[in-house]
Amino acid sequence: MKKITDSVYSVGAVDWDRRLFDSLIPLPDGTTYNAYLVHGSEKTALLDTVDLAFADMFLASLEEVSRIDYVISHHAEQDHSGAIPLVLSRFPEAKIVVTAKAKGLLMDLMRLPEDAFIVVADGDSISLGEKTLTFIHTPWVHWPETMVSYLVEDKILFSCDFFGSHIASSDLFVTDQCRVHEAAKRYFAEIMMPFRTIIAKNMDKLADYDIHMIAPSHGQIYDQPGWIMDSYAEWVSALPKNLVALPFVSMHGSTRRMVDHLGSALSKRDVGVELFNLAVTDIGKLAMSLVDAGSIVLGAPTVLAGPHPLAAHAAFLANALRPKARFLSIIGSYGWGGKTVEILAGMIPNLKVEVLEPVLCKGLPKKDTLAALDGLADSIATKHRESGFGI
Repeated sequence: MKKITDSVYSVGAVDWDRRLFDSLIPLPDGTTYNAYLVHGSEKTALLDTVDLAFADMFLASLEEVSRIDYVISHHAEQDHSGAIPLVLSRFPEAKIVVTAKAKGLLMDLMRLPEDAFIVVADGDSISLGEKTLTFIHTPWVHWPETMVSYLVEDKILFSCDFFGSHIASSDLFVTDQCRVHEAAKRYFAEIMMPFRTIIAKNMDKLADYDIHMIAPSHGQIYDQPGWIMDSYAEWVSALPKNLVALPFVSMHGSTRRMVDHLGSALSKRDVGVELFNLAVTDIGKLAMSLVDAGSIVLGAPTVLAGPHPLAAHAAFLANALRPKARFLSIIGSYGWGGKTVEILAGMIPNLKVEVLEPVLCKGLPKKDTLAALDGLADSIATKHRESGFGI
């Protein structure tokens, strides 16, 4: 248990070893499962729990707690709710405070009884005695049932996954802003980006609150929260940057030659470009680039008449993440033919993009292929300039 203020304590767990989340998301720096204890003069609230794998450590941090009246469950996902049944076993008088949608999810996921819950509406408050928790519904940050809590007297926002970052650290508060900024952007890219337009509306709701501290469910506490809120405002904004994200895979070097030529041509036209070799890249890095990119160009050689599976995976990822890119193209080499462009185009229905003329070549790229790539670079530069991306 670590003291945050005179009445607020951190009681979560640090997972130094975890390197994959949801069997999908890379965690290069581990993570934390943050939970918080708020003591009022009359009642005590526990805000979230931890992943079940860390339940013993978590319950040990509550050894000296004699009573818990409320368990505030901001989000039903198991890394936050996993230990709720164990908490209720130790503190049977506690009630779980949730949104209506969270109640149903927790009953399904945790097999909790219906009479264990108190459902709160958007803007409802609970008094702990000289401490007041106000509940703000924030749907789709990043599940449909999510909410945050605001401790009125201390001006602390308990944000759960909102503003989170996957970093394992013994530091309670942010000590390295650059490191946390990168981790928070990765977290946003991999988890929040598909819901950015809804998140923008939820951020507007938070503007009504005087927030001096943000205590998320993953990562360190922001005791100077202005910069992370400003970063989120940028990430959810509608206007992308003058940047091309260029994920690619190359089997025998032909597509790689095309990628390198296009990258150089874009740089000469003052367009930023970031290359991602899909055979070796950290997919989280690609997701971070998609937060900003105005254009996506996918480098995809043809395998058995279709796109290389790694290129297809990148297209599937982009479609799922729904980045704000405005333009898209495909480049690549083939041996005897196929439907690479048609297949990839059919995999991205969620992207609201203008498709620029693809550039494909048979075998090694020749002069006409390189000229076409120069033309694609010209087109991208013009499109970015006309769209106000900052060239």
